[in-house]
Amino acid sequence: MKTNDHFKGALLLVLIGMCSIVRGNNVLFSNGRTDYQIVISEKATISEQTAAKELQQYVAKISGAQLSITKNLNASGPKIFVGYNSKVGEIIGNRKIPADYEGFTYRCVDKNLLIYGGSQRGTMYGVFRFLEEQLGVRWYTPQITKVPEQKTWTFRTDLKCSELPAIGYRYSNYYGTSNFPAWSAHNEENMKWTPVENEYGNIEAYWSCHTMGQLVPSSEFFKDHSEYFALRDGKRVSNGQLCLSNPEVLDLCKQRLLQKMRELPNFIIYSLSQNDNELYCQCPKCKAIEDQYGGHSGLMLWFVNQVADAAKLEFPQKYIGTFAYVYTRKPPVGIEPHSNVVVRLCNIECCFAHPLNAGCPQNQSFMEDLSGWSKIAPHLFIWDYVVDYAQYMAPWPNFQVLGPNIQTFRDNHAIGVFEEAQYQSAGGEFDEMKSWVLTKLLWNPQQDVNDLVKDYIYGVYGKAAPKVMAYYLLCQSVVKPDTHFGIYIKEHDPIYSDEFIKKGLNLLDDAKKVADNVQIAARVDRVNMQLLYLQSVRDPEEAISDGTWAEFVRLARFYNARPNESQDLESFITEMGKKK
Repeated sequence: MKTNDHFKGALLLVLIGMCSIVRGNNVLFSNGRTDYQIVISEKATISEQTAAKELQQYVAKISGAQLSITKNLNASGPKIFVGYNSKVGEIIGNRKIPADYEGFTYRCVDKNLLIYGGSQRGTMYGVFRFLEEQLGVRWYTPQITKVPEQKTWTFRTDLKCSELPAIGYRYSNYYGTSNFPAWSAHNEENMKWTPVENEYGNIEAYWSCHTMGQLVPSSEFFKDHSEYFALRDGKRVSNGQLCLSNPEVLDLCKQRLLQKMRELPNFIIYSLSQNDNELYCQCPKCKAIEDQYGGHSGLMLWFVNQVADAAKLEFPQKYIGTFAYVYTRKPPVGIEPHSNVVVRLCNIECCFAHPLNAGCPQNQSFMEDLSGWSKIAPHLFIWDYVVDYAQYMAPWPNFQVLGPNIQTFRDNHAIGVFEEAQYQSAGGEFDEMKSWVLTKLLWNPQQDVNDLVKDYIYGVYGKAAPKVMAYYLLCQSVVKPDTHFGIYIKEHDPIYSDEFIKKGLNLLDDAKKVADNVQIAARVDRVNMQLLYLQSVRDPEEAISDGTWAEFVRLARFYNARPNESQDLESFITEMGKKK
């Protein structure tokens, strides 16, 4: 568990301002040649070996120079040490670096370059950040990598950079960047829905959500044991929550969750959480526990703590997670999560036009709940929302809240942040760019989001980049001090106007005209799909008659892009066709 102990003082250790390209007399490579070799120890982990190989490969792509890899710590000549080992300890002073420490340092000592951190992923992140910050490599998407060519790269003996992630567990579920472990590793994303053992130090995972209905399904128990389920208005219902005061329900959840932990041993956190509805039990026993502990979250925590106690006996290194979500979002009174309980706090009701801590009235109650949970939860995990689920493709200008919100989560001691995104298809609003930007901000939320966006756009769109950047800025400009929007806005929301669509289409039309090649033009088309969608749903008849709809359908089918969370593309196309 990446507890806050590993991340205290992160701001003091994140020395990104020092991580600039410096010049001097140490020549790493010049004109296709190098005197350096990469050194790893005999005990190097798989991820450290992977990092060494990729350092070798990328330097060759950048410069043509071939770095050899040796396990001889005392090899002659200038060296790049990858990973902390006895020789590095001699050079910098022996120290203890936990294997799961995700921070890193790269520095020059005399003519040697040292890159070291935690052996599971920290050293590897150090190598990738060195390639990124010093040599200009970018892994923008799983399909788009920028590798600049350089003839010479030199550095001074005082080159030093140390970094530590602001957030311990970092992940999103954008469809376009899921199941690409190399992309995740290159961009310091270390968690997904499913654990993965790989050459990049593995992917951690948090098992499932809304699991009470999975553990005690009504299809199995309601007929003979309706008392296991919520009492609503004097009647037991099969489609609500469980009756958490029932001791048999508690025993079932203990037995079945522990069995799940045995069957799926590679997860780190296992969810024991409410179903996705507000049909909580109203029986007198549940109500009495709620009265004792300050409300719905008190009953939930009372229940989860008991299951967590049972789990700890068999799985002392694992954690039980539960939701603070909708009706359980308010912190309890007189009860706290046990030491192996993770509270996953969700902000689904919030306004995403403004940073959470910016004083927006719609976010005030969440900030109060966040502060309350931060004070009592030993492990607070955030479930954040970064897309419009009512229309995945339309512009949804939330970029300016991403960094400040992650800073807020960090400041309230969050051990992890899950960015729920467009998980069902690619082709959404700036989906690949937002995924990349989020990984950067989860590592260091102090970065300027427009600088990150500019990096991405100018790295991906070639000569079309200035116009695409202008379109991005146009989208962000629709957010005013009095603008508010949630995660379910539609095409006639006040942020959209005919003038906005017209300006955006003109900018992207100009971008396509100057595109370097067919590939870049296709990338511009993908951005343009945002406005084609918006124009089509705002005025279907005109869109069908002027060809906008046909162009949208062509692109959407190419990407098999869902229009929203609840509807697939073909049913949406059929529905729109009826509006002719």
